[in-house]
Amino acid sequence: MTTLIIIVTCIFSFFGFKRIDIMNKYQFNPYDVKNKKELIRFISHGFLHADWMHLFFNMFVLYNFGQAVEYDFNYIYGDKGYLYFGLLYFGGIIFSVLPTYKKHQDDYYYNAVGASGAVSAVMFSFILFNPFQELCLYGILCFKGIWWALAYLTYSYYKGKRPDDNINHEAHFWGAIFGVIFTIISSPSVLKNLIDKISTSF
Repeated sequence: MTTLIIIVTCIFSFFGFKRIDIMNKYQFNPYDVKNKKELIRFISHGFLHADWMHLFFNMFVLYNFGQAVEYDFNYIYGDKGYLYFGLLYFGGIIFSVLPTYKKHQDDYYYNAVGASGAVSAVMFSFILFNPFQELCLYGILCFKGIWWALAYLTYSYYKGKRPDDNINHEAHFWGAIFGVIFTIISSPSVLKNLIDKISTSF
């Protein structure tokens, strides 16, 4: 499913780059969601990206973490594992922009695109399944996943409260939170595993 999502996202994003009408129709505009009832935007924005670098970064991270999370869900639920992964990903797309919708529903000019919320959900699900696996930023800074998770949440929360760029850091934060909540609810054993590993590491 990870590969299929990447392919569809790349195709849809490519057309969004080329055709402004597609971008305008499917990007996340809270005002249009509220006043025109265009609920499709809650999902469609996750398949559009601002530029090639934005698309590459999200799909690269998804590729690195998505297949591992699929494997974990397939190991637990067998043939239903893909369903759980789909709920994680698409739930992350929607849940991550709910605070954005609440904040900007009367802002006609606010728009957002990108799969960052869903990718954050997948990444944090991976970290819950593998809390002490080392993750490396740019192949240089390497720390265990749980410490990266705490740093990422702190940074995203801080930047979300003090926006000074065009990145929706709140979507990153709430996508990650959704990934944690969904993974714990769907696979309660990961929480016990996390507590056991933390307790034995000190």
